[in-house]
Amino acid sequence: MKSEMFYRFALYGFLKNLRFFDPFLILFFREAGLSFLQIGILIAVRDISTNILEIPTGIYADAFGRRKSMVMSLSSYIVSFLIFFWIPNYYFFMGAMALFGLGEAFRSGTHKAMILEYLRIQNMESKKVEYYGRTRAASELGSAVSTLIAAGLVFYSGSYQYVFLAAVLPYIVNLVNLATYPEELDGEIVSTTKNVREQLHNTVQNFIHIFQSLMAMKAIVTSSVFKAYFKITKDYLQPIVERFALSLPLFVLLEETKRVAVVVGVVYFCIYLSTSYASKSSAKISTHFKDLTSAVNVTYVAGGIFLLAAGMSTVLTIELMAIVVFFFFYLLYNVRRPITVSYVSDQISHRTMASGLSVESQVTTVLQAGIAVAIGALADAYGVGAALFIMGIIMMGGYPVIRVRRG
Repeated sequence: MKSEMFYRFALYGFLKNLRFFDPFLILFFREAGLSFLQIGILIAVRDISTNILEIPTGIYADAFGRRKSMVMSLSSYIVSFLIFFWIPNYYFFMGAMALFGLGEAFRSGTHKAMILEYLRIQNMESKKVEYYGRTRAASELGSAVSTLIAAGLVFYSGSYQYVFLAAVLPYIVNLVNLATYPEELDGEIVSTTKNVREQLHNTVQNFIHIFQSLMAMKAIVTSSVFKAYFKITKDYLQPIVERFALSLPLFVLLEETKRVAVVVGVVYFCIYLSTSYASKSSAKISTHFKDLTSAVNVTYVAGGIFLLAAGMSTVLTIELMAIVVFFFFYLLYNVRRPITVSYVSDQISHRTMASGLSVESQVTTVLQAGIAVAIGALADAYGVGAALFIMGIIMMGGYPVIRVRRG
């Protein structure tokens, strides 16, 4: 299983997750004087930008090559990071978020499609959950390493902004890695002897076909809803950890930012180190369920319960309990993600895999935009804990509608 391409896929995930700003993003915005609603709007700008560009970039990947799509993605990210570092202004932040959204649009679904294409070529499709889980484990290891480096940067500088500049280097290295992937992973694209209009027409037809499959769309929706709730709510762990760090009778002689950096570094390092193992073990865990359908449904319900518990713990000012609950929420997401990717891929033709997974990402970004603004407004009005609890109620309320059934 561990061929040269496995290690290159793993390297991609490791470098991609050296986003040193991730554990400090909300704290960075709060340091800049933004309200939770303003932060929610910024996140919505990112997700709406991703949404608008999701379909054309997915089509671009299928029609002209996934490698080019990934190179354009990383280039957009790099410019975004530089804006965050050099121009700390709310409206420029919006522009940087839009560029980040462009990077997400070019990336979403594309690299997973390359992995799945490789497995198809190698006649290893039965190993999808295990293979994707193991490459994803490298991504989570990258997040763990990233957290320690980021905590060190914040501790040394006393500011959150330098984490954006530091993220540029691994993304440049990753750009080179992706640009030199084998050409066969571009997928089944039309020969250059045919005109561009025909290439686009064929890819659009395949893309439309996805919407004609009820099973495919059902799989995409249930995957997207869970992912959207997790992606938005997980960052609210940051103000919870901040409050916990400042309540501890430790490092009291240090500046508040440095005290927070130490605790954030420890908490997120433990989380990401554990989620790396969880991703690697997802195939083994999935065998405890009757089938993938059961695994998708049970993990969704568990996620809703975790979100409710995290919100209630925060309301009751039991920050340590909230941190522990979020720890298990992270584990659950990383166990569930390879399972849902495999489940979705079972419903979609390999010829339109990049477009299909881009549809999933598009649905996710629409939901994320709405959730980001809603939770930001709720956090400003009622506090972070109440906002998380309300989101948990809404998430659980949608389960009867979106649960998947056996075909």
